[in-house]
Formats: sequence, structure tokens, C-alpha cells
Amino acid sequence: MKKWWLIILLLSPCCVLAQNKGLDSLQKRNYDPDEDTVPRLDVIDLFNDLFHIKSHNVPKRNGKVYYSLIPIPTNIPGGGSALVTSTQAAFYMGPRRTTRISNVTFSPSFSFSGRFSFSVRPNLWFQGNDRNIVGDVRFIVNPQYTWGLGKGGAGDDRELLGNNYFRFYETFYQRIRPGLLAGVGYHLDWHSAIKVRSNDSLYLPDYVKYDYGTAPGKQSVSSGISLNVQNDTRENPINPQSGYYVNAIFRINPTFLGSNDNWKSLYVDYRRYFHFGPERMQNVLALWGYYWTTLSRKTPYLDLPSIGWDPTNRSGRGIDQNRFRGKGLIDLEAEYRRDILPSGFLGFTLFANMNTVTERDKYRFTGFHPAAGAGLRIKFNKRSNTNIALDYGFSRYGNVFYINLGEAF
Repeated sequence: MKKWWLIILLLSPCCVLAQNKGLDSLQKRNYDPDEDTVPRLDVIDLFNDLFHIKSHNVPKRNGKVYYSLIPIPTNIPGGGSALVTSTQAAFYMGPRRTTRISNVTFSPSFSFSGRFSFSVRPNLWFQGNDRNIVGDVRFIVNPQYTWGLGKGGAGDDRELLGNNYFRFYETFYQRIRPGLLAGVGYHLDWHSAIKVRSNDSLYLPDYVKYDYGTAPGKQSVSSGISLNVQNDTRENPINPQSGYYVNAIFRINPTFLGSNDNWKSLYVDYRRYFHFGPERMQNVLALWGYYWTTLSRKTPYLDLPSIGWDPTNRSGRGIDQNRFRGKGLIDLEAEYRRDILPSGFLGFTLFANMNTVTERDKYRFTGFHPAAGAGLRIKFNKRSNTNIALDYGFSRYGNVFYINLGEAF
């Protein structure tokens, strides 16, 4: 609760200032409609007004970089809190009318109990959307709870599993026709020092009833290539207002590339966005669903499909990351997003999701596990339409508070 009061105290003067000064100051500024079609209010404007910083018109040339950042304390998987600093740089690599906005997100976090995370995630769109490069580099020293496979046990039937994790993903897409791209990628998942921390006498394979990638103290390495197809009609991937996104990833991990065992997987992602009312106001219904499955018997335990481990790490809000893991996973989500203030400085969201994973011994799906929640949105950077997202999700399995830059999907 202390975090909620701190956030409310920090935001209250901003909200008052936004209502009293924001709209008047916006009307006095000159905006180029070709550069920013929605002149709105954000946190940067408030700082400019508070400290009397003169802002200049957005240049018409390419190369402008729009920064967003949040240094905040928040909960982390495995229990406890950490300081998370998320920084996002958004920019155009071609004319705005014909090129989708690119972004690079840098998110280090650390705690005084030995947990550490470092990640860099670029999503680059080249001129005319002819090419797209998507990357994901992480190094994590951060124990997480695991509940085994399938629907797992009760909430307290869990074990704290420690491991050092290095991820290197890089995918290159080439346009085939407008909106449709195909590409190849390289993916490396390297887990080391795998060991149950909450019970030193427990043998991990006995607990999870799974033999691959669970040997205590050993390394689990998956190194492979992927074939990818993407169809994206969203104008702004950071905060989509309309359009759809489809992505399919077929991954092959052979031993000759360094994998412990040969295994394959398939991930299919679909998102759809419906905008209602005036274009200037955010009034969006967003839908998301994905199917993720392993196609081999020897997939390492920590690389099996698991809620919260999708490429965005945003699925299943209201349910702990890792709570459900299996050889196959289906996740369905819906979110309603709307502005509160006409300036767009404040907004809210309502969301719901449900997922199902396969049973431990059979490729048969369990019942759905639902969750729901609500969130507050604060416009940090109107140029890139980046929000600070404060979400509270709840389910029968617990409740989780999230702070992030950008939307969940």
C-alpha cells in the first residue's frame, strides 16, 4: 500500500497542473500537423512549465529521438522488491508518413538481496517499412518460484528455483509485400547454476516430474534458428490505436549449434485493435491471443511455454510469472483503453485474460485460469505516444501490481 500512496502523492500536483495550465499552454504552442497530428499534454510539458524550459517546434527532418523513462521500486518474481529503471528511446528511421516508429528499451534492475536483471530490446523499422530488426538481449540473476508442470499445485506448493539466465535473440525481417514480412532469426537461451533454493534437499526432477534441463548445478543450453512470418498494419507499435499484428515463429534447436538436445517449437501471436469515436481521443478495444507449443519431447524445462514468458513478458497480468507451464500454452487477453482528460495526459484501462496449459503427462489442455484488473495511464511522451502504465491485476492465485513503460500489447 505504501507504493500506492507514494504514486498518488507524486501524481496529484501533476494532475492539478495538467487541468489548470496544460491546455492553455498547449494552445499557445505551434505544432506541425504533419509531424504530430495530436497536440497533447505529457509529463515533459509539465516539467517545461514548472521549470520554465523553452521548447522548440519538432523539426521536420528525421532523426528526432523521443525519450521516456521510469526509475521505480516494484515487486519482482521470486519475492521482494527491486529498483527497476526502464528507459525507452523512440525515433523514425525514415519519413513519418511511410515509416513505422522504432524504439529501443533498456531495463536494468537490482536489489540488495542479490537479484539482478539487464535487458536491451530494439525494434527497428527501416525506411518505408521494407525491413524490420527485432532483438532481445538479457542477463538475469534472479530466482523465481516454480509450480511444476500443468496446473501445478496449490499456491503454497512451490519451490524457489535459482538460475543464471542469458538470452540473445536477433530476428531480421524483409518485406514481401506491403504489411507482410518474412525473416530468419538466431536464438540462444543459456541457463546455468540451476538449483532449488528453498529446499536444499529437494531434487528438482522429482518435484517437477521432468528430466530435461533440470539437473542441479548443470547448464541448459538451447541454441537455434527460426523461420518467421509477420503481418503488421499498426501505425505505432508502442501504443497501437488500430490495425492488427500477426507473427509466427518456428524455431529449430539442433545440437550442432550448441543445444543440449534437439528440439523444436512454434509460437503464433495475433493482436487486433478497434478504435471508437474521434481520432484524437484514445478509445480502443485491444484483443490478444497466442498459442505456444513445443514440438519435441526433449525441450528443457526452463524453455517450455510458460505464462509471462512470451516475447513481451506482459501476458497473464494478475498471475505470477511461471505459475503455469507446460508443453503447450494458450493465452487470450482483452483490454479497453480510454482517455480521462481531453489532453490525453491521464487515461485508464480495464483488462481481463485467461490461459490454459497442457497437463503434465498428456498433451491435453487444463481448464482456463482467468484474471482481471484495471490500470492508470500517464502520458510520458506524446511524440511517441508512450504511457507510464500502472496496472493492478488479480486472480484466485493472487494479485500483482505492475509499473511499465508502454502498453502490455
